[in-house]
Amino acid sequence: MASKPRFFTASKKGENYELRAGLNSQYADQRKDAIKRVIANMTVGKDVSGLFPDVLKNMQSDDLEQKKLVYLYLMNYAKSHPDLVILAVDTEDSNPLIRALAIRTMGCLRADKILDYVCDPLRKCLQDDNPYVRKTAAIGVAKLYDLKPTLALENGFVDQLKDMVADSNPMVVANAVTALTEIHECAITTDPSDTVFILDQPVIQKLLVALGECTEWGRIALLGAIARYRSVDQKDAEQICERVIPQFQHANASVVLAAIKVIMIHVRDVRREEFVKQIMRKMAPPLVTLVSSAPEVQWVALRNINLILQRRPDVLQNEMRVFFCKYNDPAYVKVEKLDIMVKLVTEKTVDTLLSELKEYASEVDVEFVRKAVRAIGQCAIKIDEAAERCVNVLLDLISTRVTYVVQEAIIVIKDIFRKYPSRYEGIIPTLCSNLDELDEPESKASLIWILGDYAEKIDNADEILATFLDTFSEDPFAVQLQTLTAIVKLFLKKPDGAQSLVQRVLSLATKDCDSPDLRDRAYIYWRLLSTDPEATKRVVLKARPTISLHTTSVSPALLEELIDEISTLVSVYHKPAETFIGRGRLGADEVQRKATEREEDLSRERAIATVVQGQHAENLLDFGDDDEEVTAGTMPAVVDGLGQLMINSPNSDPKKLNPISSTSASNPLDDLFGLFDNPTSVNQVGGGGVNSNNSGNGINSMGMGMGMGMGGNTQGGNVDLFDGLI
Repeated sequence: MASKPRFFTASKKGENYELRAGLNSQYADQRKDAIKRVIANMTVGKDVSGLFPDVLKNMQSDDLEQKKLVYLYLMNYAKSHPDLVILAVDTEDSNPLIRALAIRTMGCLRADKILDYVCDPLRKCLQDDNPYVRKTAAIGVAKLYDLKPTLALENGFVDQLKDMVADSNPMVVANAVTALTEIHECAITTDPSDTVFILDQPVIQKLLVALGECTEWGRIALLGAIARYRSVDQKDAEQICERVIPQFQHANASVVLAAIKVIMIHVRDVRREEFVKQIMRKMAPPLVTLVSSAPEVQWVALRNINLILQRRPDVLQNEMRVFFCKYNDPAYVKVEKLDIMVKLVTEKTVDTLLSELKEYASEVDVEFVRKAVRAIGQCAIKIDEAAERCVNVLLDLISTRVTYVVQEAIIVIKDIFRKYPSRYEGIIPTLCSNLDELDEPESKASLIWILGDYAEKIDNADEILATFLDTFSEDPFAVQLQTLTAIVKLFLKKPDGAQSLVQRVLSLATKDCDSPDLRDRAYIYWRLLSTDPEATKRVVLKARPTISLHTTSVSPALLEELIDEISTLVSVYHKPAETFIGRGRLGADEVQRKATEREEDLSRERAIATVVQGQHAENLLDFGDDDEEVTAGTMPAVVDGLGQLMINSPNSDPKKLNPISSTSASNPLDDLFGLFDNPTSVNQVGGGGVNSNNSGNGINSMGMGMGMGMGGNTQGGNVDLFDGLI
């Protein structure tokens, strides 16, 4: 058996000469073989435009495959030989397949010189007796409009498309709607008021009639147009829903999603609750079928189902088991299923879901395990009656001593404590016993938050918090901030045993930390403690509102916009189209251009910064002979000035604000951390207040020294400045 010729073999010397000889051979099989070699060379990027006349000669053939190859060559090299292309296109052939192929090729020849010659053949094909030719010509109008809109309008092609919506052949109707939709989107990009394709009741009725007889891609086009239509009344909306429901049974997932989009849009205008419930019940089976598809289709379906459940939570209320994760599901599918299961869980099904989630927590995928543990916490927050069962499951997971499971469980329990204050205090010792397992910032911060909020009920809270101070300087910002707040809470609740801790943490936060946010928070706490501990309690220990589980991940307005775009990338990304493809038909190019410009600006800024840094680099040969001498008193003067700045505020007398500062001979910064020099002040704090007339060097004098322009007299109205700084 002879082997097939290898069309993609390496180029040989004089290959174009051999190809030309083959194209002009007297034998048909050799000519066809030469054309295949030409197309192969063109495919791999070789320039074979010099063979244009020779390829053109082979177009006149009864072999349809050979004609397709020639037309493929013409579409690629039309711009280089626009005059010869006109001679090549033949729309008068007796075979309708060839006529359709010719008009399709003409639409793909994006050469301005030949546009005027396209009009007459296109007009004839739009009126052709064969529906295959007409449907192909309909797409050609859209291509012509894309190249030269005025030419398509002046020749009446757009009006002919509108007439073709009433064609007897459903394929022609589908292609006419596709072309009109494309033209409409192109027109409103340049002029929003230009409505080329107006949808009204008569047009929609024609589309609904053709819907059941189209190909799958034709149905998608028709359903897209029906989704764009706005029903005039409730009866109209109900009729559209009833006519579209049969499309739920189609095998193509795109058709099913397009039909669901139509239902979700038009059911808004239906006021009969019984009709809406009936429609939603019929929508559940096709959605379940989509979840049983290939992983890629599953993921797209799950992203769309997520949106549908946010708008209609009762659609799949009895189908939670369908979303249980399989062992061979990809990670991205499992994550989406977890989110949907939490949305569907009810008090009746929560035990089943908890058992399933507990199994997931023993898998090897760390990220999936974390999300499964987090889902258990979300169930506890969503269903009050199941909170205790969720906590017991979390305690079982903590007992496994698996590091990442313990860490995620503590993060989740922190949220449960916020939802149900003082209900599960008995598990705090178990959490504290797993302190050594915490090496992640979020889990450490969560445990510290629990210690601070329940400090008065934990005997050794001061000892546990003291262990976090040993690594305070190396901890991430979130842990540092939570440690600072927790120790201040501990001091306010148990002042006798936390004096040294609060002094130490305030000292570390103000002296040894680089974060300005952390320093500011420490100074605010310090100032509050020095002036009015009761006000500090009202600010720091203020009861926070309980948290709840949000059933929607996007705003209501955005949700409606995303529902309108079901079965598109918008519903997959859960973002408006402008955010990732820009506006209009060329929006993606604009987005890419702006991204490139931003990158160029950043590169330019980095280059300038590098040059400036080089200009200011130290000169190793400069011994400083010409530099201005720094006197011995320069630095003390700077320190003195800073001290006076921190004491004095505009239009204030520092002696009136702080009598101690007027008698102190040292710089105020020297005594900045003499917070607890006066034991009387500490005892008064423990008693619930501080004597404002106390002239000692304890908390009061520290607060006056750290005035920071706030003034020394703290009244009730000033406390509000620090409200919400926890």
